[in-house]
Amino acid sequence: MNTIRCNLFPGGCHHCITMSYDDGNLADVRLAQIFRENGIAGTFHLNAGELDQPGRVAAADVPQIYAGHEVSCHMVTHPFPTELPDAGVLAEITEDRRILERAAGTIVRGMSYPFGNYDDRVIRLCRAAGMEYARTTVATHRFTLPQDFMQWHPTCHHKGDILDKLDAFYAPDKYSTMRLFYIWGHSFEFNNDSNWDRIEEFSKKAAHRPDTWYATNIQIVDYVQAMRSLRVDADCTRVYNPSALEVWFTVNGDTVSVKPGDVFRLQ
Repeated sequence: MNTIRCNLFPGGCHHCITMSYDDGNLADVRLAQIFRENGIAGTFHLNAGELDQPGRVAAADVPQIYAGHEVSCHMVTHPFPTELPDAGVLAEITEDRRILERAAGTIVRGMSYPFGNYDDRVIRLCRAAGMEYARTTVATHRFTLPQDFMQWHPTCHHKGDILDKLDAFYAPDKYSTMRLFYIWGHSFEFNNDSNWDRIEEFSKKAAHRPDTWYATNIQIVDYVQAMRSLRVDADCTRVYNPSALEVWFTVNGDTVSVKPGDVFRLQ
């Protein structure tokens, strides 16, 4: 029987790097530029209620600052979500989305939980408000895909040993699995800790690798959902892709892909 493995990111890559930063501090300007210069994609979770405030980005500057990156929710006033009534959670996300979507000119579909604070009720309400993923602050120290995108645990905070972890990330993997390196933090921490060189060194070391897909949070969600939607016949000779994205996978160890709406047939 043929062996079909859904173990590849776009372009046939086994590796993916994504960055996730909260609050919309003015230090995002420098951080977003560092990522762009190194071909790295970031997701920036903003509190719309803080836009145009001292030390925060201006709404009019959002398209320029975050060009090439993703703008995402962080709730409008940065509350503790579990302390809010149902209507409050929904209002916090809906108002955040409304303001950010107008500023960025995009549809906002994901978020990070303020203070990393959430429970099952909050997850249900976030989904109802249109959220398709939500990042926590729980470090896994692993390079695995999440089982539940509404409880998306990152690999680590940038204060962790990210350079050593990058070496481990690219260490030979005899199983050829999909490996996701997910870093989170706050851009103002680089000012507070006087260590911009840390993220600059990481970004240069990780930059422009042909074996790596550099993606925003929502791009990963979309691709993994497309990958998980593949349909395979009982003989493992045909793979149908009902999604809107090209999906890469392996058949008997060989790298192949199937375009949107197409059927891959094993020769």
